[in-house]
Amino acid sequence: MPLLVLVLLVPLIFLALLPFLLIQRYRAGKARRQARPWVATVNIAVMTFSAVFFLMSAAFTTFWVPRAVVGATMGLAAGLLLGLLGLLVTRWEATPSSLHYTPNNLLVLLVTLIVTARVAYGLFRSFEVARAGMTGAALVDAFGVPQSLGAAGAVMGYYLAYNIGLRWRIRRWERRALRRL
Repeated sequence: MPLLVLVLLVPLIFLALLPFLLIQRYRAGKARRQARPWVATVNIAVMTFSAVFFLMSAAFTTFWVPRAVVGATMGLAAGLLLGLLGLLVTRWEATPSSLHYTPNNLLVLLVTLIVTARVAYGLFRSFEVARAGMTGAALVDAFGVPQSLGAAGAVMGYYLAYNIGLRWRIRRWERRALRRL
């Protein structure tokens, strides 16, 4: 019995904490940080692996959900463009000993809101589907799987492009610092 109560309480606790988690994600995302080459390189490797696996999963999902790979690809492309825009509006602070950057508040908020909107929509649709008693294809359509994959792709593409641009900017700063020595 206590295990059942715990299993039922964990999702409710997560839902209750979700607004605070999203606020913390936004605060951390817009913070000024030092540009570290190894962090950018690891992020590129992880995001590249994630994007490839994400697109392969979306292609596999297309067997059951039409247009899943289209939604994922379009979201990824939009995220790549958003990441490039993010690099253009990032504030860079170069000193002889370090490079710092501060991501743009509005773009960090936009990416956070994309995630928030999809979570809120998923919860809303869950209650609607449960109330209507839908099953099968109607259930897949109700949740908007291609749109969810598009939102996930946009976030993934944003971070992939941003980290590639960050690594490029770090290399450029390192070369400039070496020329002065």
